[in-house]
Amino acid sequence: MQIFGVDIGGSGIKGAPVDLARGDLAQERHKVLTPHPATPDAVADGVKEVIDHFGWSGPVGLTFPGVVTGGATIRTAANVDKDWIDTDARALFSERLGGLPVTVVNDADAAGVAEMEFGAGHGRRGTVVLLTFGTGIGSALFVNGVLVPNTELGHLELHGHDAETRASSKAKEDGELTWEHWARRVQKYLAHVEMLFSPELFIIGGGVSRKSEKFLHHIKGIKAEIVPAQLQNNAGIVGAAMRAAKE
Repeated sequence: MQIFGVDIGGSGIKGAPVDLARGDLAQERHKVLTPHPATPDAVADGVKEVIDHFGWSGPVGLTFPGVVTGGATIRTAANVDKDWIDTDARALFSERLGGLPVTVVNDADAAGVAEMEFGAGHGRRGTVVLLTFGTGIGSALFVNGVLVPNTELGHLELHGHDAETRASSKAKEDGELTWEHWARRVQKYLAHVEMLFSPELFIIGGGVSRKSEKFLHHIKGIKAEIVPAQLQNNAGIVGAAMRAAKE
């Protein structure tokens, strides 16, 4: 069975049909740049461009970088235009896609669901935290395999700053930080999350998961096991499709 998944990020909108039996992309993903400003209408146009690239006409699962309630309504918009707040994203996307059935889910929650089913979290019990490092920091919290949705732990205050402004991939790029310097910031952030939730496992996702050998060994003093996401930056696409299939 295949369902289309789209991952909407602060820098790019990427999607592909997903083979739900394998938990992998059925075709090479297509990506367009996230428009700036990332208004609802502009992002919806970008999503349509990605889906039209494949000529897709079935159900669609989409991620969103913010709190999503009821599989539809956007409550926060840290890294996209504030006009998203209180938007019925499911209705917006469905209308733009010609009435296709649409499901919308928090981006890190989608990535976490995929990693727990097909990736680094498969079979793991206890408390597991997936963190995606990109334009911001997304989070997915699981207790014995059950998702606690919309945690948004990237916005925890750390030393007087919103954590993602110090430890996201964008912060690394903007500050031209070395991998070691950035890893020290990530270490402080992980220590703070560990103090709050005492997880057995941290899964590090987002684009940096492809480069884990450059920074994971610099992170010291964390009691939890730390591993890179196995689905890497495709986890959000896979998880979005999984949620659409479930609904």
